[in-house]
Amino acid sequence: MTQRRRAGAASVALLLGGAGILLTAGPAQAAAVAYKTECVPPPISGLPPVQGTTQVEITAPATAKVGDEIEVVWKTTQAASKNPDVLDLDKDTVKPTGTIKVGGGQSGDLKVEGERTNPPIKKNSPMILSDMKGKLKLTAAGDITLTPDAYNINVSKPISTDTKCAPKEQVQAGATIKVTAGGGSSGGTSGGTNGGTNGGANGGTNGGNSTGGSNGGTTGGGDGQTDFPGKEVQTPYKCKTPIGDKEATSPVQINAKKAGGDYGLTVQFKKAVMDSPADIPADSVKPSMEVKLGGADKGTVHVEGPTNKQPIKSGDPMTIPDLTGTYKPGADGKSTLSPGVLTVKALGTTTTCTPVKSEVSLEIDTAAQPGGAAGGSGSTGGTAGGSSATGGSASGGGLADTGAESNGTLQALGLVAGTVILLGGAVFTFLPRRRGGLR
Repeated sequence: MTQRRRAGAASVALLLGGAGILLTAGPAQAAAVAYKTECVPPPISGLPPVQGTTQVEITAPATAKVGDEIEVVWKTTQAASKNPDVLDLDKDTVKPTGTIKVGGGQSGDLKVEGERTNPPIKKNSPMILSDMKGKLKLTAAGDITLTPDAYNINVSKPISTDTKCAPKEQVQAGATIKVTAGGGSSGGTSGGTNGGTNGGANGGTNGGNSTGGSNGGTTGGGDGQTDFPGKEVQTPYKCKTPIGDKEATSPVQINAKKAGGDYGLTVQFKKAVMDSPADIPADSVKPSMEVKLGGADKGTVHVEGPTNKQPIKSGDPMTIPDLTGTYKPGADGKSTLSPGVLTVKALGTTTTCTPVKSEVSLEIDTAAQPGGAAGGSGSTGGTAGGSSATGGSASGGGLADTGAESNGTLQALGLVAGTVILLGGAVFTFLPRRRGGLR
């Protein structure tokens, strides 16, 4: 590691009350870690998943205090996959984003983002990724571990494509921070700093005296905090489809980003991979959800995701993208957000999935806004353009994280006499009725 890199990571800045105050944490540390990884090329490439090894150095202060906001740097010394033998990649066309698991005294996901800077990369050559960075608000004393997890490689030309890479074994921590009490407000927020509109880390300017909600979600105060990560909750669904009722359980997480008195919501379906049983045209599948409000507030918030931008070939992974919308609070107090009814429209068909049981993913302190959710019609007319605190989606509004072994989520496709529909559960291919019935 060069002297310049040590010096660049030795100090971090914390903004308090809008005034810039430079805090010097303990000396920076960098630890190398390697782990087996599976990378899923973009569907349009027609290439199979690649098995390889990722090598990463995580740089973070060795010591810090509760209340500090520190910078964490992910340096990829070896990506698990090469640039395939398809085409040369131009200069400054590759952008990495990733997730660092925060453990020990504090838990959550820290989203990190690199710049779109790279030299030209020839076919069948190692991928060269820029350093990814994120800011983490320290909320608890003790040893905090930082472990590299899944990452995404976006290539912008000739069209925007994503290669999604995820660990295939337990990964060792890449760095440990010894956090002492004092020096700032502490809280029980159960998550790292969540991303901005393109998956990058973007911490709140003044933290916030956050305390964990009774259901494990994040309770956020109004002390300048802007990012509120929810917890992942296992949500069982019953789905009504054109071919009958189905059941499935999916891990769902609701994140919020405050803007004025409103909140931009992002609903993520985690570890979501299903294979398409047929060729799917572009712009033919669109999901949406009515997020359920509780606690002080009542009603629902409409969130929706984009249609599939690219055609999806038979056998390629299918996922539900991040669903986004705007929550306008209608009450003062602690309001909860839980996964609600999911609707998927595909090729003229509609599948509706209703939660059997819906746990609270996020709890936040809200202040009533004119035309807010409580009372009235019982729902907010959210738009699909809310700020995205993405996790699995590395390219801002793209597909969610992929992993070849997940099979319990709400992303599956079914084929009914040649018509493709989204179902809740695994991949179902239904053929026209024969003598033996459905098979």
